[in-house]
Order: sequence, then structure tokens, then C-alpha cells
Amino acid sequence: MRDVQLARVAEQYGVATTYEDWRGRRVAVAPDTIRHVLGALGVDPDASGAVDRGPLPPAVVVREGKAPDPVLPGGARSVVETSDGSLLPFDPGLPLGVHTLRVTDNGTEHEAPLLVVPERVEPSALRRDRRLWGIMTQVYSVRSRASWGTGDLRDLAELADWSSRDLGADFALINPVHATEPSTPVEPSPYLPVSRRYASPLYVRIEDVPEYARLDPTEREGIQRLARPLRERGRTADLLDRDAVWEAKRAALEVLFAVPRTPAREASLRAYLEGEGRSLVDFATWSALAEEYGTDYRAWPERLRQVDSGAVRAEALRRWPRVEFHRWLQWILDEQLAQAQITARAGGMGIGIMHDLAIGVQAGGADAWMYGDALVSGLRVGAPPDEFNQQGQEWGQPPWHPRRLAGLGYEPFRQILAQSMRHAGGVRIDHVMGLFRLWCVPEGASPAEGTYVRFDHEGMVGALALAAHQTDSVVIGEDLGTVEPWVREHLAARGILGTSVLWFEQDANGEPRTPDQWRTDCLATVATHDLPPVASYLSAEHVELRDRLGLLNRPVEQERADAEDRVERWRELLVELGLLDEEVDPVADPGAVVAAMHAYLMSTPARMIGVALTDVVGDRRMQNQPGTSDEYPNWRIPLTNGEGEPVLVDELLADPRMVAHIRRTLGPVGGTGGSVL
Repeated sequence: MRDVQLARVAEQYGVATTYEDWRGRRVAVAPDTIRHVLGALGVDPDASGAVDRGPLPPAVVVREGKAPDPVLPGGARSVVETSDGSLLPFDPGLPLGVHTLRVTDNGTEHEAPLLVVPERVEPSALRRDRRLWGIMTQVYSVRSRASWGTGDLRDLAELADWSSRDLGADFALINPVHATEPSTPVEPSPYLPVSRRYASPLYVRIEDVPEYARLDPTEREGIQRLARPLRERGRTADLLDRDAVWEAKRAALEVLFAVPRTPAREASLRAYLEGEGRSLVDFATWSALAEEYGTDYRAWPERLRQVDSGAVRAEALRRWPRVEFHRWLQWILDEQLAQAQITARAGGMGIGIMHDLAIGVQAGGADAWMYGDALVSGLRVGAPPDEFNQQGQEWGQPPWHPRRLAGLGYEPFRQILAQSMRHAGGVRIDHVMGLFRLWCVPEGASPAEGTYVRFDHEGMVGALALAAHQTDSVVIGEDLGTVEPWVREHLAARGILGTSVLWFEQDANGEPRTPDQWRTDCLATVATHDLPPVASYLSAEHVELRDRLGLLNRPVEQERADAEDRVERWRELLVELGLLDEEVDPVADPGAVVAAMHAYLMSTPARMIGVALTDVVGDRRMQNQPGTSDEYPNWRIPLTNGEGEPVLVDELLADPRMVAHIRRTLGPVGGTGGSVL
């Protein structure tokens, strides 16, 4: 009886008591897990009876032109206060945007945020009857002779300009550039930021800050002395050292911050700060406090743990110069992000830069502090065990609180989306299934001991569609892994493209799908940043690596045999389709296989094709090995060729042999595109 009651409460709050694993088996969730998750959501797991939700849900979401929902109690009176202050009836025809629904029922007034959202995302870039293709890369790994040891926004702009002008690329899909720690050590993973609302100054090109030109020769030489050792290291294949880069860049940026700005520059700064308002003050305050107390606000003095406390305001005033410095940094970043997109579009890209939105943030970071109860403490987002991560994953990030986020009109989520789309033509949503449900693991438990927590997908997807409509952005959802079939159908109906990866496109018997079996509304790629480059995959190096790291649940011989069988089946199909010579040895000539695979992608109906820069230059090392932290140098791998030699942006632009190699590798992809249909 007790388990029945627990299941009833769990159902009311969207907490799964069973789930289907990657093999299609039904798995029961342990009662202790369910209790912990409910408790973290602020729910008494032993509660009985129905939940009193009142006449309105936490938020009301209506698709444009559709009949409004929910059905109000008989006799209730309603009115909508729109975002511009107008009062309108609650009926079809409401303008797109975020409004307030006010309902009077039996003399009591209730209100809830009202989101009127587009039916579909229909960006202008996808209205053309042709396929779009682009480069996919990790910006930090793509360096030049001028960058300070890691790739920056100038390197990105030059890569985008070159790939569009010389190769005809329509977009450059990059890793998240979300905010990192204000002091060292800096977290290497771009998918574990302190904030998704703001960006990382690690990506600033120091010499492109206009105030650099106003320095006297002695001051400029001082800055260049900081840069030289980083540039020297940046011409090697050594692992990236973000800490050294940030220490040097921060010192240089503090010098530039002190340079008097022209009246026009000062006016531009003030306009930016006014537009960002309280949100940027809060982020900059967290950054200034973190410099003294550490980057986990939960370990700060008790009086500073609430963002809106009087003690926090007093501390912000006391260290206002540091707050101003961190606000200024975001302005500089905003300018350089904007310039990267301007350069990409000027070079002919139909979309330009496509940013990547990470699934979450650090549990003690700026967003967690700023957004408070909208995030759930005591739970961590992850993924259940699957074929490639057989022990499951736990990403160290707190999930949104479904009801509290909705009660805020999804404002924190909408702020983050606006930042990602601000200077871009599109956005990739990492783990897009998180708009529907998230695998939540009790803090301290193993990744396999979690369960799913469901969200109101109409609100989450609606907020995304509204942000994309307002910025004319292409939206790609990373929908790999365990996905309920109806989720992909819903996203496709809303104009959000999925992600189809060649290695995963196989039928129930493990046979590769023929090109005509692929879906149209997707970004088609050979692999992802969580998979090995093609050269490594073909030789099964990734199996040996996972075995050394203790990540396999099966004997290494069985894993290796399965990997080699998968490669052989793909080789046979590519040969059958006339895309690969039968005599080619995939291990000895990975470049020929890479070219054949991209020719294969071009023969699918996919609307977008993504080409990993690592595969183009023959890189063999993985950027990230899921399931590891310190065991493998995740996110610290610079771009190298098949011989392990560093590849710099300058070489891509200037070396005729490199350009010729890239053209051969891209084959038909780097040409005229072609009809979508």
C-alpha cells in the first residue's frame, strides 16, 4: 500500500517510477531514489490525497492562434495584461510574447505568466530549397600564431570567413562559450560552466580590444611579454593550459580596463550595461565575490549565499571596481561575439555562427546563485547507462525545478536562450530531451541510481520557439541516446531539427541504414565531440582507451569485435554505393573513408550536414571521453593532424597543400550544396 501511495505522489510531480533502458527493457526505480528526488523537489513523499493546484497552472502556454488553455472554472473572469501593458481578453489572437493572465474566481484573484509562442520555428535560412553544410569545431582547440595558446573569437571569425569564402560553408557550429571561473583553476569542460547566461573572457582576443591601440609602446610591450610564452606553447601539440592563458589574459584585460575610453566607447558601454540591467550586476557580483571566497557559493559565508540579501548589496558596493571590471568584460565579449557573426555572414554564410547551449551549470556557480530556487539542490543531471556509456553518466549539474521555473514564466531559461542566440544564426541544444525530462541522480549516488523528472514540454519548447522566432535562429536539438519516439515527432512538428550520427544510423540487426532511410529534418554528421574522430574509430583505438580507463562492462575482446564489425559493415555499404574503392584499407587510409562518409551524408535527405574539423585534418585524439574527469585530458586537446602535429588557423588559410587535402576530404560536401529534396 505504501508503494502505491509513493507511486501516486511521484506521478503527480512527474517523477518516474519505471523507465525503458537503451535495450528496450523496463526498469523499476528504487523507492529510495523516488523518495530522495521528491524530497529535493520540496515534496513530502508520504503525502496522501490529490495536490491542490488551484485554478491555474504555474504558467499558461498557448500556441499562436490556438484556443487558450486551461479551461477556467465556470463563472471565473479573466483578462490578459500584455507585455506592453494593454488589457486583452483571453482568447485566440493574442500577440506573441510573455504576458500575465489574471483570473478572478469566487472573489479571489489569481495570476500566472502567459506565454504565447509560435507553432513552429521557421528561420529564413531554412526556407531556401537547398542543403546547408558547415564546419563543426571546438574553438579553444583551433589556434593561430597570434592567439594566446588557446583559440579565441578572432580565430573563430577567420575560420568562418575562410570556410565560407573558400569552401562554401553556411555555418560554423562551435562548443559552448559560456562563462568560466573568474580565477584559476578554470574548469576545462565547456559543458560545465559557472553560467550559461554570460560568456567566457578566455575567448577574448586581447589585441582586438580597441583600448589596446591607445596604450603607449611600453604598456603594449608589457602585454606582449604576457603573450609570448603562450604563443610558443600554442605552436606545439601539448595539452592546452587554460589556467596559464587566463592568468595572462586577466592581467592584460585589467590594464585595458584602466585605459580611458573615448566618449563614443563610453556611451556604448553604458548602453550595454543599461540593457543588461540587474542580471549582469548579479553575475559580476558573484564573480567579484568568487575571487575572494571561491567559486562555490555554497561555501561562502552564510550572509552572502542569497543573491538579493542586504549583505550581498553591501559587499557589491564595497568592491564595486571589481564588479565594474566583470561587467566590462562581458561588454568586450559581446562586441567580439558580434564581430565573429558579422564576419561569418559577410563571408557568405547563410547561417553564420551556431552556438551550443550546454545542458546545465555548476552547482555552486553564478547561475545557481542568481537563479536560486529555480534550480534543485541535492540532484545532479546525467544519463542512464547506454551502449557507449555503460555505467551511466552524472554531469554534476543541478536540474531546473519544473514548477518553480514555470512560475517564473521560464524567465531564467529565456534569458539564457537570448544570450546564446544574440550574435548567432542558430543554436544547438545539447541533450534536447531535457526539455521534456531529465535523468536526475541523488547527490552521492551512482549514475545508474537515478530516475527521470518530467517537465512541461509545452512551456520549455514554447520558450525555445519564442526565442528562436525573435532572433530568426535555426535550432538543432541533440536528440541522441535514449529518447521517447514521440519526443522526436514533437520537435520535428515544431520546426526543431534533430541530430543524426552516421555511426548510430543502423537497424535492429546492426545493419547501416541506406541513405534514403535517413530523416530529412536533421543535422547529419559522422560523429560528435563525445565520439572518437573517424581515424581513431576505424582502428578501434577508442575501445582500447575505454578499457584502460575501466569504462567497459563487457570483455574488451567483445567490445573490439563489435567495433570492428560495425566498421566493416559501413565499409561494405560505402563500397556497394560506389563511394569507396573496395581495395581501400580503412585503417591505413582513413582519409579515403572520411571522404566516402561525407559523400554518403550528401546522398541522404538531411537538410544540414556537419563536418568535424578534426576529421578534415586527420586528428586522432578524442576531445572528450564520457565517464571520465581526471583520468583523461578531456577538453584540453589541441587540433592536430594525423601525425600528431599542431594545425593552426594560419595554415588552413595559407597552405595550398592543406587546402587541397581538405577539398579532397570534403568531396561533394564542399561544393555547391544541392537541393534538399
